[in-house]
Amino acid sequence: MSLLDSVRVVEMGLWVAGPSAGGILADWGADVIKLETPKGDPMRNLYGALSGSDESRCPPFDLYNRGKRSVSLEVNHPDGAALARRLISTADIFLSNMRPQYLHKVGMHHEQLLAANPKLVYGSLTGYGLEGPDKDAPGYDLAAFSARGGVSHRATPPGGVPPTLPGGIGDNITAITLVAGILGALFARERTGLGQLVSTSLLRTGIFCVSMELSARVGLGRVAPSPSRTQPQNPLMNSYRTVDDKWLWLIGAEANRHWEPIAQALRSPQLIEDERFRTSRDRYKNSTELVAIFDEIFAQHTREQWTEILNEHEIWWAPVNSFEDLLDDKQVETIGAFLSMPSSGGEGDQQMSIATPVDFSGSPVASPAAPPVIGADTQDVLDELNLTAEEIEVLRTTGVIT
Repeated sequence: MSLLDSVRVVEMGLWVAGPSAGGILADWGADVIKLETPKGDPMRNLYGALSGSDESRCPPFDLYNRGKRSVSLEVNHPDGAALARRLISTADIFLSNMRPQYLHKVGMHHEQLLAANPKLVYGSLTGYGLEGPDKDAPGYDLAAFSARGGVSHRATPPGGVPPTLPGGIGDNITAITLVAGILGALFARERTGLGQLVSTSLLRTGIFCVSMELSARVGLGRVAPSPSRTQPQNPLMNSYRTVDDKWLWLIGAEANRHWEPIAQALRSPQLIEDERFRTSRDRYKNSTELVAIFDEIFAQHTREQWTEILNEHEIWWAPVNSFEDLLDDKQVETIGAFLSMPSSGGEGDQQMSIATPVDFSGSPVASPAAPPVIGADTQDVLDELNLTAEEIEVLRTTGVIT
C-alpha cells in the first residue's frame, strides 16, 4: 500500500512550482489529475520554445508530471469551469500555482471552493502571496524567490553582480514546502473533519531560506557582509581549486578546533605558529593572505589526490560536483537520487530521472508511471463522474472537451 493510497488530487498548475508539488504527491501514491486546457501546460514545449525548434521532449516536464492523469478541459468556457469544479468536488486536495485573480474568474478561488466543499484541502502556491498590492504579479522563481526574497543579493560577493541561480531552485523548495503544509492539513482533517486553505509563496520561502542570516539582522540589527572567497570570515570554510581545475569546499566550521588538523593535512604545520594565523580572529583579519597560501597548496594536487589526503586526516570537506560528477558519485547512487521511468507517452522506452528526496521505510515509493499526454485520461475521468452521453456530447459541441 502506498503512502497516499486513495488520496485524490486535482492539480491546475503551470510550469514548475505547482506541477512539482503535484508530482511529489503522485510519487507518494496519490491519484493526481492534471487539469489542462487543450493547449496543455506550456512546460511541455519548453525546449522547443526556447530553441525555436520542433523539439518535443522535455525531461523537466516528465520529472514533475510523471504518474499523473491528464484531463483536458477548456476552463475558460463557463461549462468547462463548471465541469472542473465538479471534478474538484470529488477530490481530497486541490492545488494550483495560478494567479488569484484568474482562479477567482473561473470560480476556483479558495473562498469559492471551500464554501462549496468544507472538507477540501486547498493548496495555493503563488509568487507573492494571496494578499497585498503584488498578489497577482507574475512570480517566476528568479523574480519572487531569488531576487525579491533576498537570495540573490545574499549570494552576491562584494563588488560582484547578482548570480543567476539554477532554474527551478525556488520552485522546487516552495513545492515541497506546500506538500508539507498539505499533509499537515490532511492530518488536521482526520481530527476535525474539515479541510482548509494551505498557502505559501515563492517570496515567503525565499525569505525563509536566508533566515539564518536575516534573523541576525532582525534580532541584532546587524549582519555580516556577503561572503567573499578571497576575504572570507573563516578561511577554513571556503572553496579551493585543485590542479585539475576542480573545486572542493573545506568545512572547517569550528575554526579553533579544525585549524591544526587542516594545517597538518596540508603539510604546512608551520602555519600553526605563524603570528598572522594563531587565533580565529587573526585568521579572519589576515584571511586574504591565508586564502592565497591555501590556493597555492591546493593547486599542487588533483582533487582525487586531495580526497585521499583529506580523508586520511579526517578533515571535513566536500567536492564541488558538476552534473557529470553527480552521475558518477557512489554516495549519490547509494541513496537512490536517480531512478528509471517510462518516457512520455508510455511507449516503452525508459529514461533516467531524479527521485523525490524523501524515503519511507513502511511505504516504499513505487516506480513512477509515464507522464501523460494532453487529455489522455479525459474520457476515463468523465466516466468516473458519471456524465451522461448527452452531457458529453454538449461538452464536445461547445469545445470544452475534444
